[in-house]
Amino acid sequence: MIQSDAEITKRRTELASIIQRFAPEYGVFGTAVPPLHFIRSNVPTDAIHTIHKPGLCIVVQGRKEVRLRDEGYVYDPLNYLVVSVTLPLAGQVIEASPEEPYLCIRLDIDPCEITQLIADASPIGVPSGAQNRGLFLDKIDTSLLDAMLRLVRLLESPEDIPTLAPLAIREIFYRLLRGQQGQRLHEIAIVDSQAHRVTRAIEWLNGNYSKPLQIDSLAKLVNLSTSTLHHRFKSITAMSPLQYQKQLRLHEARRLMIAEGLDVAAAGFQVGYESPSQFSREYSRQFGSSPTRDLAKLRSFA
Repeated sequence: MIQSDAEITKRRTELASIIQRFAPEYGVFGTAVPPLHFIRSNVPTDAIHTIHKPGLCIVVQGRKEVRLRDEGYVYDPLNYLVVSVTLPLAGQVIEASPEEPYLCIRLDIDPCEITQLIADASPIGVPSGAQNRGLFLDKIDTSLLDAMLRLVRLLESPEDIPTLAPLAIREIFYRLLRGQQGQRLHEIAIVDSQAHRVTRAIEWLNGNYSKPLQIDSLAKLVNLSTSTLHHRFKSITAMSPLQYQKQLRLHEARRLMIAEGLDVAAAGFQVGYESPSQFSREYSRQFGSSPTRDLAKLRSFA
């Protein structure tokens, strides 16, 4: 165990060195490998609300907590986070300093690549277990860190990226599937499983959040009974389809006001609210203050 901890520390140290070269200050940094991103913060942060796409997050230094409604998930250099479906999350860096900044690797997950990997490598030996939330924590190990190191090192030899990056990413996904929580990803990726059908419902909502939601029609679209859709959807996302749609609307309205300068009424209307007062009430419950006050606070930080 001591040797294993030492090996993990050695790999983390190398990853931290590379990340700090490509992420020299606070922010989220894209790389020459499109699905690969580096995140850095020199100080703890307030909660940042976002719609998190499927992805793997490996913390190299520091700690962070993400919240899915009332559930908290803390990840650090010993535990990685996987988000297997698109989820509205609030994330907060809880351990960081200028001397030891929070450093994180985020690798976007393409569910189609997981599906193809399962088909190519089947039987893949995925640990069994009950499918639950669409995000999970698992213990980091040297096999996963080695695969991530191979991917990150490619940034220093860009000519190798087109050929070798897909191989490294494929190995990373394989390691996730073989992990103790691999069943979570496996269920989402198997075509026609109930979890995969719920994923299709999630994708539909993300593309149609401003439209009125008819649960019976959505259930028919993904070939599930209404009761099964409601139960399985809540199991994966911790909310009903209607609650999920509301989260999408509020996040998008916030983005429209910040990034595109829409006023409160216009933003609410564009995401599907007919009543400005209802929009303001639900916005305040979600973000802790009225749209006007929240926007003023965010602009003052900028």
